[in-house]
Amino acid sequence: MNEKKPDKAKRKPLNNKVWLLISLLVAIAVWYLLSLGKSTGRSFPFIEKTFIESFPKMAFERNVLWKDFCSSMICVAAGFGLGFVTAIPMAFLMAWYTPVQKIIMPWINFIRNIPALAYAPLIVIMVGVGKTPAIILIWICTFMTMCVTIYGGIANIDTTLVKAARVLGAKDMDIFFRITLPATVPFIITAVRLGLGAGLTTLLAAESTGAQAGLGMRIRALSGTFESAPMLMYIIIIGIIGMLLNMLVNFVERRLTSWQEKREQ
Repeated sequence: MNEKKPDKAKRKPLNNKVWLLISLLVAIAVWYLLSLGKSTGRSFPFIEKTFIESFPKMAFERNVLWKDFCSSMICVAAGFGLGFVTAIPMAFLMAWYTPVQKIIMPWINFIRNIPALAYAPLIVIMVGVGKTPAIILIWICTFMTMCVTIYGGIANIDTTLVKAARVLGAKDMDIFFRITLPATVPFIITAVRLGLGAGLTTLLAAESTGAQAGLGMRIRALSGTFESAPMLMYIIIIGIIGMLLNMLVNFVERRLTSWQEKREQ
């Protein structure tokens, strides 16, 4: 009898870095094809115009790129920080006390469905122009996003665990630190990820409030002069910042929620 041939070794899945490289090459190919069209080429000039020509123009000739970057990062950091420190206690209060939830949640749902650009002029009238209205606008948007996400996580905690802890004599403080808080950590991290995204996507509206510098403000200014190449460069920079922040959140998540079972990808 012929011996059975040993099974071929299973092919190893591609590394995530390889997939990232493939994704980048596909994006560059699509970008190149768009740059060849008559109408799309004006909106999506290729790399040589978008970066090789536009970067030195904005960074050195006009000397605004670094100033815009720093201004936007200050606004996002301040607005997100305010949103984070206010969203967490509000989410816990709504989850633990029904009257607070009944009073606050309808207004959160009402305000978060209004485009930030709609009430940006009202904030300018209230506090004036500059960084302050931009920070307030980002704070409002990040607060709404994170508060709803964290509240949903707390509300979905298994009540059986809480009841069992009470039967065993646990006090409210013990339940909070030993059950509620650990179970809420993954939702807080998700809220941070969504809040950072909300902060970046609000930049354009936030910096339309009379800001003197900023990535969003510069995009609006460049759109008025139809300078598509530097405008596209600024848009890509915002996207890169968002990706780097998401990678940072993923790193923190792996450290804080290593106990959580996850589906392998």
